[in-house]
Amino acid sequence: MTAMNGETTMNEKEQLHDEILEKVKEYCDKYHNVPTEFKEGQRIPYASRVYDSEEMVNLVDSALEFWLTAGRYTKQFESDFCKYLGVKFCSLVNSGSSANLVAFMTLTSPLLKERAVKPGDEVITVAAGFPTTVTPMIQFGAVPVFVDVKLPNADIDVSMLEEAYSDKTKAVMVAHTLGNPFDLKAVKTFCDKHNLWLVEDNCDSLGSTYTIDGETKFTGTIGDIGTSSFYPPHHMTMGEGGAVYTNNPLLHKIIRSMRDWGRDCMCEPGQDNLCGHRFDKQYGELPLGYDHKYVYSHFGYNLKATDMQAAVGCAQLKKFPSFVEKRKHNFKVLHDSLECVSDKLMLPEANENSDPSWFGFFITCKDGVDRNKLVQYVESKGVQTRMLFAGNLIKHPCFDEMRASGKGYRVVGTLENTDRIMNDSFWVGVYPGMTDEKLRYMAKTIIEALKDE
Repeated sequence: MTAMNGETTMNEKEQLHDEILEKVKEYCDKYHNVPTEFKEGQRIPYASRVYDSEEMVNLVDSALEFWLTAGRYTKQFESDFCKYLGVKFCSLVNSGSSANLVAFMTLTSPLLKERAVKPGDEVITVAAGFPTTVTPMIQFGAVPVFVDVKLPNADIDVSMLEEAYSDKTKAVMVAHTLGNPFDLKAVKTFCDKHNLWLVEDNCDSLGSTYTIDGETKFTGTIGDIGTSSFYPPHHMTMGEGGAVYTNNPLLHKIIRSMRDWGRDCMCEPGQDNLCGHRFDKQYGELPLGYDHKYVYSHFGYNLKATDMQAAVGCAQLKKFPSFVEKRKHNFKVLHDSLECVSDKLMLPEANENSDPSWFGFFITCKDGVDRNKLVQYVESKGVQTRMLFAGNLIKHPCFDEMRASGKGYRVVGTLENTDRIMNDSFWVGVYPGMTDEKLRYMAKTIIEALKDE
């Protein structure tokens, strides 16, 4: 019904809103995720989105509200994500790479006093991984110290930690590889011994658990800060998106500041004067009473996600436990199917004390097996493959100037296994949308590629 003055009544608005969302659901159910019969040779991606009409309805609901920036869905996601992980604080950001940037820059805050990372300080990490774990260190002027990884799982070689340590070391920042948790007990013990920060890049391992001191916890929650990515291939998706989480109130305060322009104010978008002292305090050399909303305590960024992204994430998070179980199932099917060629391939194994939420199935070719020949064969049969990201990051063009000068980073040992991964390793997917039929075809194709090796 329309009011006498021509304005739409609330009932009309709500009715139209509900009709739109019902049509969206109908559209998604009819035209998305329509089952198709698998045929050998059909492309099998290493990862893909798994969703239904709930994500699309949430997305359109957020669009109809047209708040656009962080809003009610963001608050809901951050709250629900905290409950899932069992952490106190979560900050949604626009990508996993932004999550790593915020996590590292948080460690540079003057609020951390003598523990703050300063230019020239060192951070222990690995070169066998994704570049944006390391990029923030280099851009800030910190020095990444690269140690080798172990095979068959490509996780940090904890026996190298003490050798990597110096009086300039302030933190360890390293990723759990393809869902398989690194030796958190050893790394945490090392960090505690030397009073170092521990940042867990959890972008490939959401849902993985690790048992430490008799308690089972999610990866990303054992160190000081954890990060996640919600890019489409990852464990859950918002399209683009990421998160930074911690149990430390001071770190949370800094994380929010770094994410939100570096400002001192903690008000949410559209909120004013949460502290009740917006116009009556002195900051730096600003005049007394300068608007607290425009006081900057850090050199920060604007890395917030949109509420539309968060809306998709809220629906994904409800499904997430089932995603984890399906990844574990898919990994087992693939592992069992490839046991027959374990004389030619190193197959991945869950690390001690861990229960991985597998992101991918990591394979290293043994002596006599040509990785490139194998990969090209399975790709020609429709099976998508991926390298382990950078392989050896310091061999890439972005390191040319530093490599030539010998400055800007430090290497401990020879990175022998890192180079082995660069030359001999690859991985295939185990994402929740895969069927047993597809997994067995993938295994069959890999086995066929090895018949002449």
